[in-house]
Amino acid sequence: MKRPLFRCVLINVFVASALLASLPLQAKEWKTITIATEGSYEPWNLTLPGGKLSGFEPELMTNLCQRMKIECKLVVQNWDGMIAGMQAGKYDVIMDAIVITPDRRKVIDFTVPYASTPASFITLKGDLLPKAGGPEKIIKLNDDPKEIEPAVAGLKAALKGKTIGIASGTVYTPFIDNYFKGVATVREYNASADAMLDLQAERIDAVFDDVTFANSILSKPENKDLQLAGPQLGGPIWGEGEALGIRKTDGELKAKLDEAIKAALADGTVKKLSEKWFKTNVTP
Repeated sequence: MKRPLFRCVLINVFVASALLASLPLQAKEWKTITIATEGSYEPWNLTLPGGKLSGFEPELMTNLCQRMKIECKLVVQNWDGMIAGMQAGKYDVIMDAIVITPDRRKVIDFTVPYASTPASFITLKGDLLPKAGGPEKIIKLNDDPKEIEPAVAGLKAALKGKTIGIASGTVYTPFIDNYFKGVATVREYNASADAMLDLQAERIDAVFDDVTFANSILSKPENKDLQLAGPQLGGPIWGEGEALGIRKTDGELKAKLDEAIKAALADGTVKKLSEKWFKTNVTP
């Protein structure tokens, strides 16, 4: 889940990191780890009736823990406090479609990526934006305004005066702010699902989010009037890919997770799970 960090969170985490760095380090034998996830970002992670967590990431995490011979416990945590909670020792790993970015690397560490996905607008069916093409139509962009401006010029013209919904704190939030604020009204939401509800109720005109999340939402009968719209945008613009977040002090755990993820990529496990949950291959 593509989230940058707010300045106040950065300050708090930097202070916590500095305090942790001043403590003597001891090698830890990892027999049990606790993993935080949102439990509501389908199909990456979701909560089933009865409270069991499922989705691409929980299934992948089960596989990784079996490879590492480590007991794993999944807990639900709201996104906004997820990084601070890990730094405070409430859990050991963040698993929530979190993309590696330079800003995040300043405060936490990451495993090797296990996925890389594009993003797109979601609208009510109609002619506000053209219906999106398939994966072969993905426009891959670097985080370079000289590349991005021509790619979004048509979108800006079509969305002039409209209202765009975006989940607060994602890597998509600054993209929408930088290229669409002033052209359209930008409305932020605590969760992507809340933005989709307002779109369905016609309180906003479009939502910008991860294509895999959008496809999961669009597959539900109650959302038959929604569609992916405009080009799919992918590539380094969104960072290095989705990975597990860990504390900088937990190098032994990172090494174990890296080894397990690489093995799951090499033997096709990640590809199999991504095709099951996303109906496409999201391996990086």
